[in-house]
Formats: sequence, structure tokens, C-alpha cells
Amino acid sequence: MSQTEVREATRALGVWASGVRWADVEAPVRERLSLVLLDSLGVTLVGSRLPEQTALVEAWRPGAGSAPLVGTGRTTNVEAAAWLNATAMVRLELDEGNKFAAGHPAAHGLWAVLSLAADLDSAGADTAAALLVAYEVAARFGRATTLRPGAHPHGSWGVAGAAAGCGRLLGLDGEALAAAIDTGAGMPVAGHFTSALDGNEVRNAWMGASNVSGLAAARLAAAGGAQCTGTAAHSLGDLLGTLEPAALCADVGTRWDVTTGYFKRHAACSYTHPVADVILELRSGLCPSDVQSVVVETHALGAGLTRTDWTSRLSALFSIPFVAAAAVVHGQVGPMQSSPTGLEDVAVRDLATRVSVREAADLTGRLPAERAVRVTLRMRDGSEHVGDAPNPIGDADHHPLEAADLLGLLQGWLGGPDAVELLHRVATELFDAPHVAPLLRELTQ
Repeated sequence: MSQTEVREATRALGVWASGVRWADVEAPVRERLSLVLLDSLGVTLVGSRLPEQTALVEAWRPGAGSAPLVGTGRTTNVEAAAWLNATAMVRLELDEGNKFAAGHPAAHGLWAVLSLAADLDSAGADTAAALLVAYEVAARFGRATTLRPGAHPHGSWGVAGAAAGCGRLLGLDGEALAAAIDTGAGMPVAGHFTSALDGNEVRNAWMGASNVSGLAAARLAAAGGAQCTGTAAHSLGDLLGTLEPAALCADVGTRWDVTTGYFKRHAACSYTHPVADVILELRSGLCPSDVQSVVVETHALGAGLTRTDWTSRLSALFSIPFVAAAAVVHGQVGPMQSSPTGLEDVAVRDLATRVSVREAADLTGRLPAERAVRVTLRMRDGSEHVGDAPNPIGDADHHPLEAADLLGLLQGWLGGPDAVELLHRVATELFDAPHVAPLLRELTQ
């Protein structure tokens, strides 16, 4: 891998991204992006209602502006909206992800694009193209990058996608858009996975930083101050890991990564989701109090999520023992299970100490196409119940979730139909709107 190869691949990606036209995008891709938008708006609203997010907004003291601050009754400037909405979106680990990118392409730039679109009062078709470009470029950088062991993907390779989406919305040509992408790739966060395991909220801030850095990179390119030098060869491909230039442009325009992602039905790290899915199936007809212990076999990516104690919501969301115990005891792993009261649940804490997690080589060998698990429930009477899953429910390759499923989940998390109806209407109408600002500002309600 050379800097020249990365520069030329980034240039080609910029040219492609500048030429994307919403009217030419095939229907399945358009429909999937609309679902990603619906899900993203919904989980942002759910996150905006958490006391920790409310406290952050108040501490931030966001100034006046034209971009929506979801669920707060106010609008603010583009950068504050991008940062604060992005952190709300990832607070509960409910945001859409992509196993092939090994992270969350949408969350890296969606709120940068939407906040800028609200400020510019862009057309729906332009906003849709920008969101699609942001996702695809982020996912391609995610595919191309292999982070060093211990590195968390939030805020690293995805900044390039945020820059691409914002640059596309600003109308940059291919060369300038490549310069924006290259600049974004030179602004990654070097975050360690331990921060998430510890429950350190800096992990949520990495997504805010990604969105704001993407805005900054696009604006630098619009001002003529950016250039495409292949800087990702050193930032992502040396300091943070390795980078494969060919992956940046492979099947560009024919393979749409947005169609290969997953939606979440559990408020927890995606590596824990198949565990919860299997337990919910196994516990049918069982008495939860009769479960003596749980054995989880998983792949290398999830094998480190072993902590049996937690000090905050975020640390619980990255604990397989917490998720397994909550699934057994409550039959669900939603926002309430990681609330302050839920985190102190005696039955969950007790069972979590009897959840063991280990890597299985055969399951690791099935990555990245599958994130498989095997789960054994050992009962007090000595019997065992064993189940397995190749991927979490919600993965595009395994029980994909459709609009009705997402709406049902959102209604459960939001506690009523009114907010869900508004979210559905915005997500449905946005891409065809002549001007998106009025619709986006309704999200402040």
C-alpha cells in the first residue's frame, strides 16, 4: 500500500460521489436509505430523552441557529446540532450498523449532513444523495481499514464519509470532493475500546467529533484550502492500522453497502445481540429463576465483552453478562434495562456473575459474513438448553427488519404513537421535499 495508490483511489471515489444523482439510484437502495433515515431519526429521539443527554445539552448552552436539536424544542447552529444529535443517536447503542464495515457508517455523518441541509434549506433529492454518499464512502473506508487491536471504530474511518456527504451537499466537484474526503480521513479519533467497556462517555463524543470534523473538512475543501494527497495511507493505514486502497473503489456504483447493514432491536453493543436473540428463544416456556448459569461461545470480536460488573449505562451495554442476564430475567434488553434503576436490578446482577463468555475458533472463522454465537442455559435441575444464531435478528442477511418492525420498536421505546407518526412522516417525505428545512425542524418537537 502506497500513498499514491490511496490518493488515486480517493480521487476516483470523489469523482464517483460527485456524480451520484438521487433520480438514478435504484429503488431497493432508495428504500433502504429511507429505512436507515427512519431508524436513525427514531433512535436519536430516544437518546435525546435520556437524562444524561439532557444534561449535556444544558451544559453545552447551544446558541441560536437553523438546525434542529432533536426533541428539545429548539434549533441551534450546524456544528452544535451535528455534535449533540450524533451523541444522542449512539447513546443507547441502537443505531444502525454494518458488519462489513465493522462499525456504524450512518452515525458517522448523518447528522452533519442533515444539520447542514437544514441550514442550507436543501432540496430533498440533494439531501438524499448526500446521505447516500456519506454512508457509502464511510462504509468503504470501514471495509478498507483494519484497525489495530484495541482500537474502537467510532470516529476514525467514518470521518471520510461525513466529509463526503457534506461536500456533496455543498456542490463540490469531483476533485474538491476528493480533497474533502482526504481531509476527513486525516482527522480520525484514536479511541480505545476500553473506554466503551469502562462506560466512559468519551466514546459517544467520538461520533460528535466525526460529524463536526466532516463538516470542517468539507468547508475547507469548499474554501479551496484542501487537497487530495492520500493522507489516509498514514492516518488510517499506518498510525491506526492498515488500509487496502483497492477496497475503496471496489464495485463502486454497483454494490451499495447501505443495503447490507443491520438494524437493532436490543439496546446494547451489536456483538451481544445474537446472544439476546438466542436466549429469548430458549427462555420460552422456562422459568427464569430456574436458570443456574449461562455459557456464551462467540467470535473474537465479542469475546472481550466479559465484565460481570458495571458502573454506568454504557459499560452495561458492552457487557455480554449484563445482556444475557437481562434477557433471561426480563425477556428484553431495552432502554429501561440500562436505566439507573435497571442497572441495580438484583436478579440481573446475580445472574450476570454466573455468565461465562469464551471465544470459539469455529465462530471466529465465520467472520465477517457471520457474527455467530452458541448459548447454553444450564438449569438448576441439571438440564441444559442450547441454541445458536449465525447473525443477529435485524441483519440484512438474517431476519431483516422492515418499516413495520422499526415502527413497532420505536413505539415501544418512545411510549406512544404521536412521535412515531411524526418520525415516519419526516422519513417518508424528506427525500421528495422541495425544501427540507421545515420538515427537519419538526424534529425539535
